[in-house]
Amino acid sequence: MTYQNLISEVKENILYITINREKALNALNRDTLKELAQVIQFAGDTAEVKGVILTGAGDKAFVAGADIKEFSDYDASQGEQLARDGQAAVFNAIENSPKPFIAAINGFALGGGLELAMACHIRVAADQAKLGLPEVTLGLIPGYGGTQRLTQLVGKGKAIEMIITAGMITATEAEKIGLVNYVVPQGDLISKAEEILSLVKLRAPLAVARAIRSVIASLNETDGYEVEIESFGKCFDTADFQEGTTAFLEKRKAVFSGK
Repeated sequence: MTYQNLISEVKENILYITINREKALNALNRDTLKELAQVIQFAGDTAEVKGVILTGAGDKAFVAGADIKEFSDYDASQGEQLARDGQAAVFNAIENSPKPFIAAINGFALGGGLELAMACHIRVAADQAKLGLPEVTLGLIPGYGGTQRLTQLVGKGKAIEMIITAGMITATEAEKIGLVNYVVPQGDLISKAEEILSLVKLRAPLAVARAIRSVIASLNETDGYEVEIESFGKCFDTADFQEGTTAFLEKRKAVFSGK
C-alpha cells in the first residue's frame, strides 16, 4: 500500500511501518493518524503478516508528539471527539490487534508518540531515546490512553509523577521502571525487534492472537479469567492445536498453518 506519511512494506512475514515525517519529528497529524488506522487494519486482516515493527524516520524521533497547530483552536467537544476517534481507530486498534506490534523507539517518544509506543505490545528503545508525556505544559492531559497505559506499565506513583511534572526520562530509566522491554544501541534497534518476532513467527498464529487478547483482557475487562478460559477452549478446535500436539509427540518441529 502507498501512503503519504508512512513507509510500509512486508518482508518475511513482518510488516514494517515507518512514520515518515522526519522534518516534523514524525509528529502525528490528522492525515498520519488516518493512514495509521488503514495500515493497522491491513495488518490484522492479512494472513501473511505475523508481526509488526513500528518506528519513526531518521534517528532523532520515534514520534515527538501530536501536531499541535491542528487542534489549538478546538473547544471541549471537539477535543473530546479528537481523543475518542484517535483512541478507537489507532491506539486501541493497535492494542487489540491479533498481530503483535513492536515499537522500535529510535529517538524522542513524547506525548502522542509515547502513547503510540505504549499501545504496542512490546517496546524496544535505542539507548539515545527520551520518553515523556509533556501535555500539562500545554494545559492538557494525555488523551490517547496515556494516563491509563502508563499506569498499567509503571504503576500509579510513577505515572502521576511523569505526567504532572512533564519530565522526560532516558531509555535506561524507562527499562528500569518497566516502560520498555529492552534498550539497545541505535544500530541494533530493528534487528532486536526482528529477533523477537523471529520467535513469534514460529508459534501458532491463532494461539498468539488469543494470548494477546487474554492479556489485554486482564487490564480492560471485568473478568479476564473468563476470556482466558474461553480462548483456551477455542484453541482445541484449531488445526494448529492438532499440529502442535502431534509434532510434540513425534519429537519434531511444528509447522503451523494459522487455521
